[in-house]
Amino acid sequence: MAAIDIGLLILLNVLNAVSVLLVAMSLPGTWLMVFLTGLLAWWRWETGLLGWPTLLTLTGLALLGEILELVTGAIGSRKAGGSAWGAVGAMIGAVCGGIGGTFVIPVLGSILGAAAGAFCGALICERVSGRKLEEAALSGRGAFVGRLVGTGLKLAVAGAMWIVVAFGSVF
Repeated sequence: MAAIDIGLLILLNVLNAVSVLLVAMSLPGTWLMVFLTGLLAWWRWETGLLGWPTLLTLTGLALLGEILELVTGAIGSRKAGGSAWGAVGAMIGAVCGGIGGTFVIPVLGSILGAAAGAFCGALICERVSGRKLEEAALSGRGAFVGRLVGTGLKLAVAGAMWIVVAFGSVF
């Protein structure tokens, strides 16, 4: 392996580590890892630096992370006795809260904003559908906890993606 390839792989692994940190801030770090790894694989394709198995694994993991992050708030709402409306409200609220929270507190705000948004979305949709405040609040609490769990799961997926690239670039 050429010295330039070793340097590029080290740089890629450092940038992907930063991407894992971006996931912790509710930013699209998993997709940044897919993009950066794909870019390097394309650029150095003739050297066989990174191949299709690594790229497909990364893409699959990034999709899994998005799905986990999005639906865990809805699952939390449903497990707490919420209705389908509460689950939908949790997903919509999490997206809105995550965006809003990012502007209020740049790092931690996006995570807390998404969780609070999931709570509010579930609560509002449950109330609009006719549920009592106590039942709606339970659904919202489940959405809040579910969203925090989803963020943790996505962070774990991002860590796994980093490991896939690190090992994919060694072997």
